[in-house]
Amino acid sequence: MLVLSRKLEESIMIGDNIEIKVIAVQGDTVKLGISAPRTIPVHRKEVYEEIEQENIRAASDLSGQIEKIDLSAHIFKQKPL
Repeated sequence: MLVLSRKLEESIMIGDNIEIKVIAVQGDTVKLGISAPRTIPVHRKEVYEEIEQENIRAASDLSGQIEKIDLSAHIFKQKPL
């Protein structure tokens, strides 16, 4: 992990197009401003983890549905006339 010290209004750059700037410091809270292209999702870690868990649940539900679809296609396969 890279650890950097920044003062109020100072920034760090990630690559060519992501800037993280210290906006405010109040007690033990630091407010950060993040400038990134809209194509790059930016989430708080706890939100990101919830999204990951929901994606895992959705993928497992979809997997079960695919198995049912495959089974029903096999059962209802039409016989040639």
